[in-house]
Amino acid sequence: MNCGTPGGVCSPHRVFGEPFGLPARPFSDARNGLCAQAAHTSFAIRHAACRRNRRVGPAVVVMNVMMPFGQRSGRKTPMSVRTTCATRLLLLLLLILPATVQAQFNYTNNSGSITITGYTGTGGAVTIPNTVINLPVTRLGDNAFSDCTSLTGVTIPDGVISIGDYVFYDCTNLTSITTPNSVTSIGYATFSGCISLTNITIPNSVASLGDQVFYGCTGLTSITIPSSVSTIGSAAFYGCTGLSNITMTGSVTKIGDYAFDDCAGLLSVSIPNSVTSIGYATFSGCSSLTSVTIPKSVTSIGDNAFSFCTNLSTVAIPNSVSIIGGATFGGCTRLTSAMIPNSVTNIGTNAFSDCTSLASVTIGTNVTSIGVGAFGNCPSLTSITIPKSVTTLADQVFYGCTTLTNVYFQGNAPSLGLNVFYGATHVTVYYLPGATGWSSTFDGHPTMLWDAQVQSNDPSFGVRTNQFGFTFTGTSNLTVVVEACTNLVSPAWSPVGTNTLTDGTAYFSDPQWTNYAARLYRLRSP
Repeated sequence: MNCGTPGGVCSPHRVFGEPFGLPARPFSDARNGLCAQAAHTSFAIRHAACRRNRRVGPAVVVMNVMMPFGQRSGRKTPMSVRTTCATRLLLLLLLILPATVQAQFNYTNNSGSITITGYTGTGGAVTIPNTVINLPVTRLGDNAFSDCTSLTGVTIPDGVISIGDYVFYDCTNLTSITTPNSVTSIGYATFSGCISLTNITIPNSVASLGDQVFYGCTGLTSITIPSSVSTIGSAAFYGCTGLSNITMTGSVTKIGDYAFDDCAGLLSVSIPNSVTSIGYATFSGCSSLTSVTIPKSVTSIGDNAFSFCTNLSTVAIPNSVSIIGGATFGGCTRLTSAMIPNSVTNIGTNAFSDCTSLASVTIGTNVTSIGVGAFGNCPSLTSITIPKSVTTLADQVFYGCTTLTNVYFQGNAPSLGLNVFYGATHVTVYYLPGATGWSSTFDGHPTMLWDAQVQSNDPSFGVRTNQFGFTFTGTSNLTVVVEACTNLVSPAWSPVGTNTLTDGTAYFSDPQWTNYAARLYRLRSP
């Protein structure tokens, strides 16, 4: 403490555990000696002001949790009072703390409230006091307990409203923490690296979870996001490999980039209807995730959002999503089907690349462009229909689709990138009558007019040998699927036959037609 500086401002240095006239020593020494049965805490506050302009400097607080053997409970230990700056007396205060307080803290006085800024104790289970020098503890400052590997448990008192950045960073043996409902803010990387932490209750007073707040907490097994939280920060649970279950309430509107990236043990996730955007790589690398339902409130799905979710087999994309980002489902090796809704206008680069089990894709009628490598290396994909809304196919859209044989275009020939079908050597491209821009080849692959039509005036049309049937014609060797339904108000089309137009004609008959009051038919490509 220095009061000789111009203006008489005292140094703000504060140390717990340094009795007057003695050098600082570890708390463990005091506890093993005279402090074994400490029940009271004596504080001495040296408050100096310089005569020059009578400006009061910040208080310097010295705390020692100690009580001589044999001293009765309720008796206070006197402490000597020394003068500083020649004209000021020391103010002696006595403050009683709970007997469970067996730790030392550094702190600052912030205009009537206390911020805990450091910890110098020996670890174990620590209870943070709710008051210091008769002032409430309201904040845990940045890095207050960071790298305290001896810490095993923490109880935060009611009244604390803010837990700062890195507060418990790399407390590798911390297994439990009690957080009061007074906390409204949890900062950046607050619990990052707490690998022994298995469970934590986030109070219903917290409005947002900071970036990387639980980054690398590999022992965390489940988490419930309370209704007060609206934002989950970037990489909030990144690398929580033991996390198997997440419960999110209906108040979360944004899930940040990398929020649950590499949570390899995550089995299921329910995204609430309040979420409007899913960030970059939010669930990337969640290799145990088998299914996910995206609510209708979501309008955008970020790049790599579900990439390398290697056990994801089904996904339902709602009709609210307009853009599927780059590599959104890239590397989802067990994904077997994808239905892209009519609301989507753009399928991003590598959106479904390396989905090695993907066998069925339905592309919505408003997609205008399909990005580079969007369906690259999908060897289980045998056919796909491109809607007439598509005007651009980027480079290598279907590279490595080694079993792809039939590509059906419903509109004019789109503009073409490089090597769209690279490695897909058996592709035949089909187009409809009246479409323009087509020639005998497309990206080096043969084209064929898909012009199958039912011949309703043909003698074969109608009931023959108690079966309803008809002839249809078209380009030779076309493969045509016949579908049927019972009404056009709520049609549920189902395939009832597959025919190949040998020499440009084929006949279909339905032996089940008598089982229905009415049945309608249509032709489509495979």
